[in-house]
Amino acid sequence: MVTLEEVARRAGVSLATASRVLNGSTRKVGDALRERVERAAAELGYRPDVTAQALARGSADVVGLVVHSLTDPYFAALAEGAMAAAERRGLTVMIGATHRDPAREVALVATLRAQRVRAIVLAGSRTARSRPGLAAELELFRARGGRVALVGQELPGLPAVAPANREGGAALARALAGLGHRHFAVLGGPPDLLTARHRTDGFTGALRDLGLPEPRVVPGGFDRDGGHDAARALLDTGLGEVTCVFAVNDVMAVGALAALRERGVAVPDDLSLAGFDDIAPLRDHVPALTTVRLPLDEMGGRAVDLALGGGPDDGSGVVAVPGEVVLRASARRL
Repeated sequence: MVTLEEVARRAGVSLATASRVLNGSTRKVGDALRERVERAAAELGYRPDVTAQALARGSADVVGLVVHSLTDPYFAALAEGAMAAAERRGLTVMIGATHRDPAREVALVATLRAQRVRAIVLAGSRTARSRPGLAAELELFRARGGRVALVGQELPGLPAVAPANREGGAALARALAGLGHRHFAVLGGPPDLLTARHRTDGFTGALRDLGLPEPRVVPGGFDRDGGHDAARALLDTGLGEVTCVFAVNDVMAVGALAALRERGVAVPDDLSLAGFDDIAPLRDHVPALTTVRLPLDEMGGRAVDLALGGGPDDGSGVVAVPGEVVLRASARRL
């Protein structure tokens, strides 16, 4: 490989000058010297070192994206939007998965900070126990000029793309009640996961406002297997008067549907089912899933824009994203 020293010798300049030209330093170099260095680099076939460029500029042309899972369609859609937004700015995205481990989330942020990425986007809900260590690590990153944005729950002082989880849960409850349902169960996910809690609270609160009975809430994992296990637990105790089940995300609803089929419960003839998110793979599912649609790819792209300085017009630092109830075949009218 051609070295930077060889380029500097060919151009007749110092190594520092060659580095400023080719590694993107913010320090100015005269046009004549710049042309000599660039011509020498082209003649020798020199390729800049990415790490050296990051050191010269103080940051790499990289945005770090931290998600909970790389296999979950929710996070895949967010990542697609983030990558498209980064590409428009000439940046690339480095992705890491936490597997919902708060300690791993903090470790990933520390790694991205060491890599001198330009910005970090954190996607997904967190629990109360993950906040103190995460906030401290993000503060270290920001102290060195790094930019941060969130998708999901907010952290004080950080810009965020915030889906209206409570409002979406409430709107879904009202829509299902409008189909004639009066008795519900909620597959509520982990009780300490904020997204799951907010969606459950919104759904339950709307039923209360309508004068309907409190739903039966069954906790479980926030994934396909969690939905499957929660649905089995619900069936083990008996459905009673329940005519509709709300799973607090779509992948849980998929697991619930599998459990219901295993027990001979037909959806929607015997029991209606709804989810939340409207992940693309389920739009052609049979039966098509009733859900709350979030513009996931737009959310990922907006988060990258926020991290790189494109804040909301009201100056709040928070972009609120409403959900849209989509009634499909999995929920029938009584």
